[in-house]
Amino acid sequence: LIRPYHNFIEQDVILEAHKSKSHNILLLQNKEPVWNDETRSYVLNFGGRVTKPSVKNFQVISDHDPDFCLAQFGRTGENSFSLDFQDPITAGLAFAIALTSIDSKLACE
Repeated sequence: LIRPYHNFIEQDVILEAHKSKSHNILLLQNKEPVWNDETRSYVLNFGGRVTKPSVKNFQVISDHDPDFCLAQFGRTGENSFSLDFQDPITAGLAFAIALTSIDSKLACE
């Protein structure tokens, strides 16, 4: 049985631990693309792993090292994508994150 107030207590503890920086919590976020004057678009460097521009392309970084990519997902063809990830991101978590980028109505068809 989960009590509704219990979730708020856990969230407060996690938030306070993150703010105090005395924790093992890893905050993940999308890497912000940079503007490219040549292509007149925002771009990310995928190191050749992603070959097609798409709004679905993304890279996941941590707050500890914003230059270190933990996961990346991007279009490589008309109906193909590349998904790369590394520890501490697991295969299941990487796949779940990638699914959120494919289509918000995937299960509604």
